[in-house]
Amino acid sequence: MKVVLLQDVKSLGKKGELVNAATGYARNFLLAKGLAVEADAKAMNELKNKKAAEDYHKAQELKAAEDLAAKLNDKTVKIKAKAGSAGRLFGSVTTKEIAAAINNEFGCDIDKKKVSIDADIKTFGTYNVIVKLPQGVSAKLYISVCEA
Repeated sequence: MKVVLLQDVKSLGKKGELVNAATGYARNFLLAKGLAVEADAKAMNELKNKKAAEDYHKAQELKAAEDLAAKLNDKTVKIKAKAGSAGRLFGSVTTKEIAAAINNEFGCDIDKKKVSIDADIKTFGTYNVIVKLPQGVSAKLYISVCEA
């Protein structure tokens, strides 16, 4: 018997999937406990509509991520820091500071956990930074650390 799952069922499938279950198992357990509905025309139409809406939202999120990546790629963000003798910074420039500078300059919402730097930034100079965006999109930009 074909059923559409309303919740995740261990060893059978995940929510929203169309699965083939034994008739007794489907009637006595899945349908009785409200874990699934019979795969009739109405349920199949709802499943198709939910899948189409999910695909649409994923496409919109991918487009937004690609637009943001195009906006950020190969740009330079300046960060001012205080330094002691020989150009060494007091502390280091962190991903939190980098994310805040990107958010201020470009008006976007980048989380500090999505910012990746190659090495600790402890001196003045220009450094490569990779920002990981949703849907596997990433943007490469430069951080220029200068004296405050």
